[in-house]
Amino acid sequence: MALIHSFLVITLRANQIVSGLALTIFAGAGGLSSYLGGVLNLADAPARHQFNAFLPAGLRHAQIVGPILFDQTALVYVSWVFVALAMLYLTRTRLGLNVRAVGESPEAADAMGINVTAYRYAHTIAGGALAGIGGAAFSLAITPQWVDGLTEGAGWIAIALVIFAFWRPGLCLLGAYFFGAFAGLPFTLQSRGVTIVPELFQALPYVMTVLALVLVSSAGARRHLGAPSALGIPHVREER
Repeated sequence: MALIHSFLVITLRANQIVSGLALTIFAGAGGLSSYLGGVLNLADAPARHQFNAFLPAGLRHAQIVGPILFDQTALVYVSWVFVALAMLYLTRTRLGLNVRAVGESPEAADAMGINVTAYRYAHTIAGGALAGIGGAAFSLAITPQWVDGLTEGAGWIAIALVIFAFWRPGLCLLGAYFFGAFAGLPFTLQSRGVTIVPELFQALPYVMTVLALVLVSSAGARRHLGAPSALGIPHVREER
């Protein structure tokens, strides 16, 4: 899906939001995912393989920090490593600096000999692969079973996360847990006898996503929030 998206927006210079929305409809709930799930009867059986907490029980059952830090699956710890690697990659490596140059001024990057098209293809595909791992966490760790519409549009929240984090990987990790807290808070309160309509808190991340898209719609807001200057703008290579 990321390769298709790359071809549409980089080679054909299609609108990124339209392409992303179309592919989400095609591949998500009501599309390819629902078709394959129905044909293969995935909803009738639990996942044959799943991720479970693997650290010693003594650590996992420790007071307060045990359930938070040690009672997690390998995917959680891998996500922390990926965030650290992304921070180092974007700020301490030549390739990462080239990526930032492509995002800020593809024309200047092209003049420096950087292959803008190759960088955009590679990193869009890599982003799609990481998004796929995030989706796998739903059906192999959080709920070890395939259910139609399992993610409930959580992928769209990633857009808001990037905006709220000012395009910084470390802040994006904190924002992800902030959004997750909103989704899990009503269930925690109900378990302690506090009755709150779950839909209220569960809807907040999506409302914030819409607000984030509105805030970033203008060029001035994008510069203020730290968005790359060439964000969403197709690159047309000038012949020299």
